[in-house]
Amino acid sequence: MTSPRRSGRGRGRLTNLALAVLVPLAVVTGLFSNAIGGDWPVDPALVHALSALGAVVLAPWKSAVVRRGSARGRRYRWFSYGLLALTAAALLSGLAHAAGLAERVGPLTLMQVHVGAALGALALLIPHFWVHPVRPRATDFDRRSFVRGAGVMGAAAVLWAVWEGAMRAAGWPGAERRFTGSHERGSFVPERMPVVSWLDDRTPHIAEEDWRLEVDGRFLSYQELAAFPHQELNAVLDCTGGWFSEQRWRGVRLDELVDASRARSIRVRSATGYDRRFPVRDLPRLWLATAAGGARLSPGHGFPARIAAPGRRGFWWVKWVTGIETSSRPWWMQTPFPIT
Repeated sequence: MTSPRRSGRGRGRLTNLALAVLVPLAVVTGLFSNAIGGDWPVDPALVHALSALGAVVLAPWKSAVVRRGSARGRRYRWFSYGLLALTAAALLSGLAHAAGLAERVGPLTLMQVHVGAALGALALLIPHFWVHPVRPRATDFDRRSFVRGAGVMGAAAVLWAVWEGAMRAAGWPGAERRFTGSHERGSFVPERMPVVSWLDDRTPHIAEEDWRLEVDGRFLSYQELAAFPHQELNAVLDCTGGWFSEQRWRGVRLDELVDASRARSIRVRSATGYDRRFPVRDLPRLWLATAAGGARLSPGHGFPARIAAPGRRGFWWVKWVTGIETSSRPWWMQTPFPIT
């Protein structure tokens, strides 16, 4: 007969093994949700939510594991405390953001708290499992384990359904969020659209007469760019900060400006030094926008010109564009998210 102590240790080992899967899965799917701009058949935001709620379902068993470790005075127990605290911070900030009832915690947005706590939890998880390794066994993949795992994810799905239903019943803004989890802000009213930039970028104030756009070695003034045929399009800017805004943009299609017949990518540079590299196949769907909502762009929204990239997240919408060049380098030879 299995002793209660051994049985408890066995449940603790399985709990740790499950968390070793769920926490990284929640982080990876969360980052992936921040990267996509189109609605996929498998919703990464939903997988992200279920993974996080699965960790919540396991919280009572994990708490028991932590208590046993603390009773033995293990020197590395602070990893467990830190992991629990960061996981709780990521969960609570994620739920608060999803509800749409608040946007900031002091100087930080809820999304910054959420992402920072999640990455911190993942960083602690690695040394935690290095100190307390949990090696899979053949018995971990038997029928009983499958039923337990299905039970955990089933409970997570119930929690998710209850949460979504509660938001709708209460009429919270989160009930209307986009498939990416973003909330609507200032659609078709550019002056109400948030002004944000990536990490350490600051808004440059560029005079129209001083601005020059370099396109594969030739330079265009603002007036020369204005002479190109402009068109209008409705497109959604979905920011990784957790908001989206649909605007009526006006600008020049990039394939009117560059000849990419021999290129593999198009690099767009900002006055701040920020840049992104696009695949050539995107060229007909990229715009150099100079106006939104019938008025020229404000400095905060990218004046004199910015990229409008329908179907891509906000960090692809380069602002304060000063250079466009074709390149023989493939577009994927860059970090998935900009470093600075």
